[in-house]
Amino acid sequence: MKPGGQQPEGNARLAIIAGRGRLPLDIARAARGNGDNPFIIALEGEASDIPAEFDQARAGLGDAARIFSLLNKNNIDRVVMSGGVNRRPEIGELRPPLRLLRFIPRIIRALSQAGDDKLLRSVISIIEASGCRVVGAQEVVPGLLAQLGSLTNNKPGAKDWDNIAAGCAGANALGALDVGQGAVAVGGRIVALEGAEGTDAMLTRVAELREKGRISANRMGVLVKLCKPQQDERADLPTVGPDTVRNAHAAGLSGIAVDAGRAFILERDLVVEEADRLGLFVVGVDRDNPVAGNPDSPK
Repeated sequence: MKPGGQQPEGNARLAIIAGRGRLPLDIARAARGNGDNPFIIALEGEASDIPAEFDQARAGLGDAARIFSLLNKNNIDRVVMSGGVNRRPEIGELRPPLRLLRFIPRIIRALSQAGDDKLLRSVISIIEASGCRVVGAQEVVPGLLAQLGSLTNNKPGAKDWDNIAAGCAGANALGALDVGQGAVAVGGRIVALEGAEGTDAMLTRVAELREKGRISANRMGVLVKLCKPQQDERADLPTVGPDTVRNAHAAGLSGIAVDAGRAFILERDLVVEEADRLGLFVVGVDRDNPVAGNPDSPK
């Protein structure tokens, strides 16, 4: 842990439980800019190296006892869960503090039966039972949220809006099953749905289908990423970054549509630069009515 930089006793702090990607660091820097002194708990095997500028420690994915000890020792009153987690902990990895043993049956059921959202809800309830409040990343970095309309100079055409509408229908149905957040539509029909493999792997699969002729090389398509309808928005909001743009281009897509107000755009300037360079659009949409009311949709 980095020495120094501690706030005076009684001045409660924000903790960031960090998984994969750059979002945890974006949140930490934004929090510090708002006058907080964030403490980062990096999940073993998931989080990248955290810069020494931040107070930090590491913990196993299922080691709740260590995580709660860190929350207590560092005077934490708020927690943000941020970044990707590629796997679920095994039951044998679970190490709860004694006072929270009553939660173990619920966690075991969630690990073995539930989708990601139900599991996250269980984790949130356990953290809040420790006396901390779980807050959404959007409360700390609202500027990263996608807004309604196009971010890019490139804008969707009429056929793109057909794909956006189809993709939203597919992503909403998928999300209602607590499976994934993304769908790809080509020619007005769904050709791929996101599962446990994640968005980038789904886009790789679409590119392979094109190479094999299963998807027409002459038809463009759209990636749609939406928050699940029933999702607890304090964790796991959809995220798009420069790699998403590059992978969408490699998959032969014409653009990306995301849930306005409920999806993060990471490295926004680079996303816009890459999308415009590659001829793609990035647009924020209303998940329930993607075409009507969008400033870039056909009138």
